[in-house]
Formats: sequence, C-alpha cells, structure tokens
Amino acid sequence: MKEITATGQTVEEAVESALAQLQTTRDRIDIQIVDEGKKGIFRIFGSKPTVIKASLKVDPIEEAKNYLSNVCEKMGASVKVDVKKEGKWVQFELIGKNLGLLIGKRGQTLNSLQYLTQLVLNRYSDHYFNVLLDAEDYRKRRKQTLVQLAERLAQKAIKTGLAVELEPMPSHERKAIHTALVENKQVTTFSKGEDKQRHIVISPVK
Repeated sequence: MKEITATGQTVEEAVESALAQLQTTRDRIDIQIVDEGKKGIFRIFGSKPTVIKASLKVDPIEEAKNYLSNVCEKMGASVKVDVKKEGKWVQFELIGKNLGLLIGKRGQTLNSLQYLTQLVLNRYSDHYFNVLLDAEDYRKRRKQTLVQLAERLAQKAIKTGLAVELEPMPSHERKAIHTALVENKQVTTFSKGEDKQRHIVISPVK
C-alpha cells in the first residue's frame, strides 16, 4: 500500500497536495490527520501547517487480476482475464490462445496459479475469498472426468471390498467426487491427509 505525508494550511489543502502526489482522486485514498496545525496571528506568525497521511485504497480483486496477468505474461502467454464475483467466490477466466501451458498436466499448473492468486487476493482483502481459476472451460471438462473416475473407482471398491485412495486434489475437485457418489449407498467417501496431500478415499460399506 502506497502511503505519503502531505501538508497544507488546511486539511483541504493537505488533501489536494496528497492527491497531486499520488495522482489519484479523493474516493481512492484514505486520510489520517496527524496534526491539525495552527493558524497563528494573521495566519502568518506562529502558524503551523496541517499534516496528514494519505494512502491509496487497494482493490483486492484488481490486485489479484493484475498479478495473474503478469505471471501469465512471464510464462509466455498473453491473456485477457475476466472476473466474476458471487458471494465469497471469485472466478477468474483466462481467455487467449494456446492456454495448455497455463493448464498443465491434469490442471496442475492451473491449480498452482489458482492457489497463488487466492493468496494475493486475500492478502489485500479484509474478508476471506475462495478463488476459482479457469481456462478454455477446463473446469467443466475436468468435472466430467472426475465424475466418471468416481463412478469407476466406486465399482472397484464394491467389487474388491477394499478402500480406494485417489491422488491429492484441490478442495473443489474433492467436492466433485463427494457429490458424484453421495447417493451411492454402497460406498462412503472421506478426505484424508493434510494441505496439498489431502485426497479422497472411497470405501465400500460393509
């Protein structure tokens, strides 16, 4: 957050000085009065200037969007980033050509970018947000794959009578597995492991 100290004969003058230094508008800064100053005799003798601190307000979603754009550019992909906000969820959609580089194997690169973008957003925000990052409708295609995988491994667990452990997945993918099997009364699902090693276990009901 950029913060400066500005002075003036009045608070208004100090604010105008701050706006000029920050090259912004009044609605985009926070003001803290450090010293109200003193007018003095004839506003000259013994006068003391008003001192304020002015800091730029930061839009956490805009900061996250800029971060994402810069990282993608450094990775060699020129993208447009569309943003949709719904409650505590913020979705960033990458639009461009040859986005396979940003998706990676099984979406691993996309998941890493999503994790980092969420860290940046919540660093600047007073409220916690969940981030969903998508490119070329990958999330929808991945969800369909996960549903098919869940059904296939559920049948394996039922047939063998043994629990099946899946590879580590981010929370939204684990949720897709849970949801896909919630009505299957022959198996139960639960999460196991910590942080990036957290994964789904599909266990037959005995």
